[in-house]
Amino acid sequence: MNKFNKTFRGYDPTEVNKFLDDIILQIEKIVKESKEKDRVIFELNDTISKYKTLEHTLNTSVINAQENAERLRQIAKQESDMIINESRRNANKIISDSLSRAEKLQYDAELLKKNISLFKKRVRTMLEQQIELVDDLDKDNL
Repeated sequence: MNKFNKTFRGYDPTEVNKFLDDIILQIEKIVKESKEKDRVIFELNDTISKYKTLEHTLNTSVINAQENAERLRQIAKQESDMIINESRRNANKIISDSLSRAEKLQYDAELLKKNISLFKKRVRTMLEQQIELVDDLDKDNL
């Protein structure tokens, strides 16, 4: 917690304003990082969509191969099963990674909310102390 030099009527406004500017910069940095994480999640969802499209395309290819010939159908089915399993493993990995990142983002968001709440409490306490100081000065002057 910052300590400010006292002046004639309270704390030094320059120091307080600098402190508030520093806090604003930190909050802006956190918001920027949050937006970047949202962009990453959007890109991951786009990648998942591409893999699903790829899986659909592969399934269509397998059906066409079955219609062309029985011998080719058996070979194509074996290959498609391997490709589908690999696609599923990749999709599951991407989903797992996305969920992990989403959980981290959720944790970061909760932490940000807590930090904002703590900041509000500190500012409120500081303002209340300033009011008490002004009230004390008024009482002393009477």
